[in-house]
Order: sequence, then structure tokens, then C-alpha cells
Amino acid sequence: MPPSVASPTRRLARTLRTSLFAQVTCALVLGIVVGKLWPDTATALQPLGDGFTRLIKTVISPLVFCVVVVGIAKAGDLKAFGRIGVKALIWFEIASTAALVIGLVAANVVGPGRGMNVDPSSLDAAAVQETTGGGHLPTTTEFILNALPQSFIGSFAENELLQVLILACLVGAALLHLGHTKVPKVLPAIEQAQEVIFAVVGFIMRLAPLAVFGAMAHLVGNYGLGVMRTYAKLIVLCYVAAALFVVLLSVALKLVTGLSLWKFLRYIREEMLLALGTASTESVMPRVMQKLRRAGARDDAVGLVLPTGYSFNLDGASLYLSIGTLFIAQAVGVDLSLGQQITVVLVLMLTSKGMAGIPGSAFLALSATASSLGAIPAGAVALLLGVDRIMDSMRVVTNLLGNCVAVFAVCRWEGALDIDRAKRVLDGEDASQPDASQPDASQPDDGGKDVSGGKDVSGQKGRPDEARIETPVPGIPAQKPKDFEGLEERQELKEPAPEAG
Repeated sequence: MPPSVASPTRRLARTLRTSLFAQVTCALVLGIVVGKLWPDTATALQPLGDGFTRLIKTVISPLVFCVVVVGIAKAGDLKAFGRIGVKALIWFEIASTAALVIGLVAANVVGPGRGMNVDPSSLDAAAVQETTGGGHLPTTTEFILNALPQSFIGSFAENELLQVLILACLVGAALLHLGHTKVPKVLPAIEQAQEVIFAVVGFIMRLAPLAVFGAMAHLVGNYGLGVMRTYAKLIVLCYVAAALFVVLLSVALKLVTGLSLWKFLRYIREEMLLALGTASTESVMPRVMQKLRRAGARDDAVGLVLPTGYSFNLDGASLYLSIGTLFIAQAVGVDLSLGQQITVVLVLMLTSKGMAGIPGSAFLALSATASSLGAIPAGAVALLLGVDRIMDSMRVVTNLLGNCVAVFAVCRWEGALDIDRAKRVLDGEDASQPDASQPDASQPDDGGKDVSGGKDVSGQKGRPDEARIETPVPGIPAQKPKDFEGLEERQELKEPAPEAG
């Protein structure tokens, strides 16, 4: 009998049941439809998206802590970790400055606010105050002080990622100093906690379609689709500028690592769609960390670069802020000189670094920029109130891709990227490869890396297992693995006695 062929309905049902991408896509479309047809009902669905984001945020800090501590302890070299941090900051500054410049050039060429002739006195400046809740962006000194933890538990409770990173670095350094003979159970416990957290993330991700449905229905129901027609020129300009920046990221990734950004997009398509639906990169951070590790990026680099990028590498926000500043100036009839536009770039380079996690941070940064110029009325920032939420999708995608490219680039720069494995994973040839967080019985626990310096020794000539066994970890006494204890004695017993004359 010929094999039975599943009907299209069954294939569709199986896809919806097994594919998170298909589930999130359907939820996205359904949310738009519900928001358009029943706006009053749709605005009440926002708690679905907010609840999902709150659940994800509960695991971000402990996950970052575990990944960084394990990464430092296994790499065995705190200096290498410091180099990764410095290189990451250099890459972040170059990328965010490029985004600012692209935004300014695009706004000058297109002029999205020209001809609007808005009277600043007719704008409701109080609405901006309500959106920001009377907050302010931290100064440089405040930003540095806020990055230093006041309490071990408080840093986790308040979800302060920079503080958690500092604590993780201190704990990882302490483990290297003490060695596993003094604290033999601490590192395995942290590794096991990491596995538990990844399992929890898997449970929470099953709620992703509900979150996307609720968030998208609320967006369309609350703001409507009419706002897109009113600000069409500005919206199109922002998304086109973001697309140009993504192309620039693609070229940079290809030149630095030889990897394809488009293949990477296909690899993280589920996470990207979820980030779009919830307008939050934090909602996908644990899964993206997991996939970057699986794609050959070393644990300690992923654990440091990606979370730090959430505060220092807001490429999408930089694009939006530069375009938004010129849009406001053009709308109220202010012609900014070249010197003033350079001032805009310098101010935004500073203010954009302290935006993460602050309500209404985009408006605070725009207000600070307008005040520094002295030529744009601060109340003119209210022009962007109606369109700010529409820009979230652009900012989320650009921020997420910018941080992922930064991970690959810094890993390649530091020699912490397995290029062959990355290409296999992105090509889909290594789909059955276990996650980097899951030890494989066929491979050593250290992933084929020399724990003394965190460098890959899998390509070295000779016997790689000798390099792994004989190379000591600084601060940890060298010991023979249990599997090798008594090996010489067993070999001597097995050797046949020499034949008599």
C-alpha cells in the first residue's frame, strides 16, 4: 500500500503545534485584527504582554550571573575576560556612533518635518512630563555609581544587569583564586542552577504567543492605524534608515567573521518575532544567549557582551533619537547648523548610554538634547508622543541585531569563536547539536578549549587531550582526572611477560 500523505489541514495543525515561529506569527496577525475591530476590548489585553515580560525578567539576572561565573571559572583567565570587556565597549561606541551619524544624514536628506510649521505653544508639554513620570537621565557620575552594587540580593531583586555583571566577575575571580580544592561544590552547583534556569525559560516561552497577541492588540487598539498615516514620512524614514544600518551590520559581520547575518536572522527568527510582538528585547535575552552559545560563541564572552550591550549598545535608539531631534527642529521651523548637529551627536553619545530601564527614556534624551542646543523648545518633544510606540519595532530589531553582531565580532577578535561550528549551525547542518549548556558525553566538558587561556585547542596538532589534562588552571592545583587514575598500573598488568629465551 502507498504511504499515507498527511492532509494540508493536518500539516498546518502539526506546524502550529510544534513551531513557535508559526504560533507567534498567528498571534501577531490575530492581535492586529482584534485591535482594529474591537479597540475597546483590545486595550484590556495589555496584561498578557506585561505578564510575560515580568516572568522573563525574573530569570534574566540569575541566568547572566550563572553564565558569567561559569565562563570565567572555565576559561581560567580573568585578564582575557577584561580584554573582552574593553573590546566590547570599543565596538559598542563605534556602532552607536555610526547609527547616530546615519540617522542625522537621513533626516537631513529627507527632511521628515519640513513644511509642518508647528507652533510650539500649541503643544502639550505636560504630556511629556506624564510619560516620563518626572524622571531624569543619570549623569555620568550617577551612571557609574549606579553600576556598583549596594547589596548582593538587591541587585538581583531590582534586575540591575550591570550590578549583576560586576558581582559575577567578583565571584568568578574568587573561584579562580580559591581553586576547586577549597570550594569543590560551588561551581557544579552554579552550573546546575544554570540548567534549571534554562528549563524555566523553556516553560515561560510556551506563553509567548499569548504575550504577542495581547501586546499587539493593545498597540493597535490604543493608537489605531491612523497615526501611521499622519507620521508616514517619519516612520518610513526611520525604518529605511534602520534597514541601511542592518545592511552595514551585515557587511561588518561578514568582514570580521565570515558569517551571514541573513542566515543568523533565520536562526533566531522565533526570538526576533517575539521581540517584535512584545516590543522588548529583554523578553528574548535568555533564548538568544542560549543560541549564541550553541552557535560557537564562548560562554564568558556571551555572558559579558550581550547583557552589557543592553545598556551601552542601543543602536536602534540612537537612530531614532538622531532622526527625532532633527524632525522636531524641522517641524517647528528651526534650522540646525552643522556645529549644532555635531553637538547633537556628542550629547546623544552620552545620554543614550543611560537610557536602559528608564520609563520614557527616549523623551528624556530628546529633552536633554533640545535643552543643550537652546534652539529647540523643550515642549516640541511632544510631537513624537503619538508615534513613539510605533517605533518600538524598529528599535527592538536594530538593538537586538546590533548586540548579537557585537557578540560574534568581539568573540572573533578575542579568538573565542568556533567559526566552523557557527557556520554549521547557521546553515542548519548542525540542528541536532546539543545546546552549549548541555554537556555531551562524546565531548570533553570544557568544549575542547584550553582552560588556561580560554583558547580553542581542538585544532592543535598532537594529542589535544594531553593539552587539556596537563595545562593547569591558575590558582587551582593540577590533578589527574579520575578516569586516568591508575591507568599506568593497569597498562603494566596487561602487558604480557617476555617470552623465555
